[in-house]
Amino acid sequence: MVRKTFFVSLLASSALALAITTPAQAGKTDRAEEAIAAAEAKIHTAESIGSGAEAPRETAEARAALATAKESLAAGHKSPSIAEAIRASALADTAIGRVQQRKDATIASAQAAQREGVSAARDQAADARQQAATSQQQAAVAQQQAADANLRAEAAQQSAANSAADAAAARNAAAAAAMTPPPAPALPTQVETTVTTQQAGAHRSTRTHVTRRTTHPAAAPAAQVTTTTKVTQP
Repeated sequence: MVRKTFFVSLLASSALALAITTPAQAGKTDRAEEAIAAAEAKIHTAESIGSGAEAPRETAEARAALATAKESLAAGHKSPSIAEAIRASALADTAIGRVQQRKDATIASAQAAQREGVSAARDQAADARQQAATSQQQAAVAQQQAADANLRAEAAQQSAANSAADAAAARNAAAAAAMTPPPAPALPTQVETTVTTQQAGAHRSTRTHVTRRTTHPAAAPAAQVTTTTKVTQP
Protein backbone atom coordinates (compact mmCIF):
# COMPACT_ATOMS: atom_id res chain seq x y z
CA MET A 1 0.00 0.00 0.00
CA VAL A 2 2.81 2.40 0.89
CA ARG A 3 4.65 1.67 -2.35
CA LYS A 4 1.45 2.20 -4.34
CA THR A 5 0.85 5.62 -2.80
CA PHE A 6 4.49 6.49 -3.34
CA PHE A 7 4.04 5.62 -7.04
CA VAL A 8 1.00 7.90 -7.14
CA SER A 9 3.16 10.65 -5.66
CA LEU A 10 5.72 10.13 -8.40
CA LEU A 11 3.00 10.44 -11.01
CA ALA A 12 1.91 13.72 -9.40
CA SER A 13 5.53 14.94 -9.53
CA SER A 14 5.67 14.05 -13.22
CA ALA A 15 2.46 15.96 -13.80
CA LEU A 16 3.95 18.96 -12.01
CA ALA A 17 7.06 18.78 -14.13
CA LEU A 18 4.96 18.65 -17.28
CA ALA A 19 2.97 21.60 -16.03
CA ILE A 20 6.15 23.60 -15.47
CA THR A 21 7.57 22.71 -18.87
CA THR A 22 4.32 23.49 -20.68
CA PRO A 23 4.81 26.02 -23.53
CA ALA A 24 4.67 29.62 -22.56
CA GLN A 25 1.38 30.19 -24.40
CA ALA A 26 -0.41 28.13 -21.78
CA GLY A 27 -0.02 31.05 -19.41
CA LYS A 28 1.34 31.32 -15.93
CA THR A 29 -2.11 31.07 -14.42
CA ASP A 30 -2.70 27.60 -15.79
CA ARG A 31 0.78 26.54 -14.77
CA ALA A 32 0.22 27.81 -11.21
CA GLU A 33 -3.12 26.01 -10.96
CA GLU A 34 -1.58 22.76 -12.19
CA ALA A 35 1.34 23.10 -9.75
CA ILE A 36 -1.08 23.71 -6.89
CA ALA A 37 -3.19 20.67 -7.91
CA ALA A 38 -0.10 18.45 -8.08
CA ALA A 39 1.14 19.64 -4.67
CA GLU A 40 -2.29 19.11 -3.13
CA ALA A 41 -2.39 15.55 -4.51
CA LYS A 42 1.05 14.79 -3.05
CA ILE A 43 0.08 16.17 0.35
CA HIS A 44 -3.07 14.08 0.32
CA THR A 45 -1.02 10.99 -0.56
CA ALA A 46 1.45 11.70 2.26
CA GLU A 47 -1.31 12.17 4.79
CA SER A 48 -3.07 8.96 3.65
CA ILE A 49 0.01 6.86 4.48
CA GLY A 50 0.46 8.47 7.91
CA SER A 51 2.81 11.38 7.36
CA GLY A 52 0.88 13.38 9.97
CA ALA A 53 2.20 10.98 12.63
CA GLU A 54 5.48 9.87 11.08
CA ALA A 55 6.60 13.25 9.61
CA PRO A 56 4.40 15.92 11.18
CA ARG A 57 6.80 18.83 10.55
CA GLU A 58 7.20 18.18 6.82
CA THR A 59 3.46 17.62 6.43
CA ALA A 60 2.61 20.86 8.20
CA GLU A 61 5.12 22.83 6.16
CA ALA A 62 3.77 21.32 2.94
CA ARG A 63 0.24 22.36 3.91
CA ALA A 64 1.47 25.89 4.72
CA ALA A 65 3.32 26.16 1.40
CA LEU A 66 0.23 24.99 -0.46
CA ALA A 67 -1.91 27.61 1.27
CA THR A 68 0.63 30.29 0.40
CA ALA A 69 0.61 29.16 -3.24
CA LYS A 70 -3.16 29.47 -3.40
CA GLU A 71 -3.11 32.93 -1.82
CA SER A 72 -0.40 34.11 -4.19
CA LEU A 73 -2.37 32.90 -7.18
CA ALA A 74 -5.51 34.57 -5.86
CA ALA A 75 -3.56 37.81 -5.47
CA GLY A 76 -2.33 37.55 -9.05
CA HIS A 77 1.21 36.64 -8.08
CA LYS A 78 1.58 33.73 -10.48
CA SER A 79 5.33 33.11 -10.25
CA PRO A 80 5.44 33.07 -6.37
CA SER A 81 2.36 30.82 -6.47
CA ILE A 82 4.17 28.33 -8.71
CA ALA A 83 7.27 28.43 -6.49
CA GLU A 84 5.26 27.78 -3.32
CA ALA A 85 3.37 24.96 -4.99
CA ILE A 86 6.66 23.35 -6.03
CA ARG A 87 7.94 23.80 -2.49
CA ALA A 88 4.78 22.18 -1.09
CA SER A 89 5.28 19.23 -3.44
CA ALA A 90 8.90 18.83 -2.32
CA LEU A 91 7.89 18.88 1.33
CA ALA A 92 5.21 16.27 0.60
CA ASP A 93 7.82 14.08 -1.13
CA THR A 94 10.07 14.40 1.91
CA ALA A 95 7.23 13.36 4.19
CA ILE A 96 6.38 10.40 1.95
CA GLY A 97 10.04 9.32 1.87
CA ARG A 98 10.33 9.54 5.65
CA VAL A 99 7.17 7.51 6.11
CA GLN A 100 8.47 4.94 3.64
CA GLN A 101 11.81 4.72 5.46
CA ARG A 102 10.11 4.20 8.82
CA LYS A 103 7.78 1.64 7.30
CA ASP A 104 10.74 -0.23 5.80
CA ALA A 105 12.61 -0.03 9.11
CA THR A 106 9.56 -1.34 10.95
CA ILE A 107 9.17 -4.20 8.48
CA ALA A 108 12.88 -5.02 8.70
CA SER A 109 12.73 -4.94 12.49
CA ALA A 110 9.69 -7.19 12.49
CA GLN A 111 11.38 -9.62 10.12
CA ALA A 112 14.52 -9.63 12.27
CA ALA A 113 12.44 -10.21 15.39
CA GLN A 114 10.64 -13.02 13.61
CA ARG A 115 13.93 -14.61 12.58
CA GLU A 116 15.23 -14.27 16.12
CA GLY A 117 12.03 -15.80 17.45
CA VAL A 118 12.32 -18.73 15.05
CA SER A 119 15.97 -19.20 16.00
CA ALA A 120 15.13 -19.03 19.70
CA ALA A 121 12.31 -21.51 19.21
CA ARG A 122 14.68 -23.87 17.41
CA ASP A 123 17.24 -23.51 20.19
CA GLN A 124 14.58 -24.18 22.81
CA ALA A 125 13.41 -27.22 20.88
CA ALA A 126 16.99 -28.50 20.68
CA ASP A 127 17.45 -27.91 24.41
CA ALA A 128 14.19 -29.72 25.12
CA ARG A 129 15.32 -32.68 23.01
CA GLN A 130 18.67 -32.73 24.81
CA GLN A 131 16.96 -32.59 28.20
CA ALA A 132 14.62 -35.39 27.15
CA ALA A 133 17.56 -37.54 26.07
CA THR A 134 19.35 -36.82 29.36
CA SER A 135 16.21 -37.70 31.29
CA GLN A 136 15.90 -40.97 29.39
CA GLN A 137 19.51 -41.82 30.16
CA GLN A 138 19.00 -41.00 33.83
CA ALA A 139 15.84 -43.12 33.88
CA ALA A 140 17.72 -46.04 32.31
CA VAL A 141 20.49 -45.71 34.91
CA ALA A 142 17.92 -45.57 37.70
CA GLN A 143 16.18 -48.67 36.36
CA GLN A 144 19.49 -50.53 36.20
CA GLN A 145 20.33 -49.48 39.75
CA ALA A 146 16.91 -50.62 40.90
CA ALA A 147 17.39 -53.99 39.19
CA ASP A 148 20.80 -54.39 40.85
CA ALA A 149 19.29 -53.49 44.22
CA ASN A 150 16.56 -56.09 43.71
CA LEU A 151 19.16 -58.73 42.90
CA ARG A 152 21.13 -57.85 46.03
CA ALA A 153 17.97 -57.95 48.10
CA GLU A 154 17.05 -61.38 46.71
CA ALA A 155 20.58 -62.65 47.41
CA ALA A 156 20.36 -61.30 50.98
CA GLN A 157 16.97 -62.97 51.48
CA GLN A 158 18.32 -66.27 50.16
CA SER A 159 21.35 -66.02 52.45
CA ALA A 160 19.09 -65.25 55.39
CA ALA A 161 16.89 -68.24 54.52
CA ASN A 162 19.94 -70.49 54.31
CA SER A 163 21.20 -69.22 57.65
CA ALA A 164 17.79 -69.82 59.21
CA ALA A 165 17.70 -73.35 57.78
CA ASP A 166 21.19 -74.05 59.14
CA ALA A 167 20.19 -72.70 62.55
CA ALA A 168 17.04 -74.84 62.56
CA ALA A 169 19.06 -77.91 61.60
CA ALA A 170 21.53 -77.18 64.39
CA ARG A 171 18.68 -76.77 66.90
CA ASN A 172 17.09 -80.00 65.75
CA ALA A 173 20.41 -81.84 66.05
CA ALA A 174 20.94 -80.44 69.53
CA ALA A 175 17.42 -81.44 70.55
CA ALA A 176 17.91 -84.94 69.15
CA ALA A 177 21.22 -85.26 70.95
CA ALA A 178 19.57 -84.16 74.19
CA MET A 179 16.81 -86.76 73.82
CA THR A 180 19.17 -89.70 72.98
CA PRO A 181 20.19 -91.77 76.14
CA PRO A 182 23.89 -92.20 76.78
CA PRO A 183 25.40 -95.52 75.63
CA ALA A 184 25.67 -98.38 78.14
CA PRO A 185 29.11 -98.95 79.68
CA ALA A 186 31.15 -101.68 78.07
CA LEU A 187 31.12 -105.04 79.96
CA PRO A 188 34.39 -106.84 80.68
CA THR A 189 35.40 -109.42 78.16
CA GLN A 190 35.11 -113.04 79.35
CA VAL A 191 37.99 -115.19 78.31
CA GLU A 192 37.49 -118.91 78.43
CA THR A 193 40.76 -120.73 78.60
CA THR A 194 41.21 -124.45 78.32
CA VAL A 195 44.54 -125.73 79.53
CA THR A 196 45.66 -129.25 78.65
CA THR A 197 48.66 -130.59 80.47
CA GLN A 198 50.37 -133.74 79.43
CA GLN A 199 52.82 -135.48 81.71
CA ALA A 200 54.43 -138.90 81.72
CA GLY A 201 51.99 -141.54 82.87
CA ALA A 202 49.18 -139.04 83.51
CA HIS A 203 46.63 -136.91 81.51
CA ARG A 204 44.64 -134.11 83.08
CA SER A 205 42.36 -131.48 81.57
CA THR A 206 41.37 -128.34 83.46
CA ARG A 207 38.78 -125.79 82.33
CA THR A 208 38.95 -122.49 84.00
CA HIS A 209 36.84 -119.30 83.53
CA VAL A 210 39.06 -116.29 83.90
CA THR A 211 38.02 -112.69 83.37
CA ARG A 212 41.06 -110.93 81.96
CA ARG A 213 42.31 -109.39 78.81
CA THR A 214 45.56 -111.38 78.25
CA THR A 215 46.70 -114.89 79.15
CA HIS A 216 50.30 -115.89 79.89
CA PRO A 217 50.67 -119.73 80.27
CA ALA A 218 53.11 -120.83 82.94
CA ALA A 219 56.12 -122.83 81.84
CA ALA A 220 56.34 -126.39 83.22
CA PRO A 221 59.46 -128.44 83.01
CA ALA A 222 59.22 -131.68 81.15
CA ALA A 223 55.57 -131.05 80.30
CA GLN A 224 53.70 -130.16 77.11
CA VAL A 225 50.99 -127.55 77.55
CA THR A 226 48.34 -126.71 74.96
CA THR A 227 46.34 -123.49 75.52
CA THR A 228 43.06 -122.67 73.79
CA THR A 229 41.52 -119.19 74.31
CA LYS A 230 37.84 -118.46 73.55
CA VAL A 231 36.46 -115.00 73.89
CA THR A 232 32.73 -114.60 74.31
CA GLN A 233 30.49 -111.64 75.12
CA PRO A 234 28.07 -112.13 78.02
